[in-house]
Amino acid sequence: MLRRHRARQVVNLVNLSTPLGLLIALAGRASVRRGDDGLLYAHGYRLRFPVAGAFTVGNVVLTAHPDGHLTGALLRHEARHATQYAFCVGLPMLPLYVLAVALSWALSGHPAAWNVFERLADLDDGGYPRRSSRWRRGTLK
Repeated sequence: MLRRHRARQVVNLVNLSTPLGLLIALAGRASVRRGDDGLLYAHGYRLRFPVAGAFTVGNVVLTAHPDGHLTGALLRHEARHATQYAFCVGLPMLPLYVLAVALSWALSGHPAAWNVFERLADLDDGGYPRRSSRWRRGTLK
């Protein structure tokens, strides 16, 4: 494992975001296994929130889909979120992310299009649309 991935793994363990991710996986009855670059993959997540193809808490990448779903661009996108948890000092990422969703919704009418965390993780890799702001489209009322 690369040094940066090991550092991310340790920071997300110490800042408690990975333990929270494991608790969420347990609550959602997901099967957890070791993945690449220090990540943990939680497949078969059964709770209906959040509504996403995959989401990340600490170094835990959760999905309702079966094993094998977390590959390619989506996995790179979710791995970037794991790094964001390390830089945001863990659990503060959750309220900051909710704030970013609200701001994105207000600006574009979509929860990810102007969400700074989704943009930094690459909208295209996450399967999110690129939208202009409502001000540019003239739809802000």
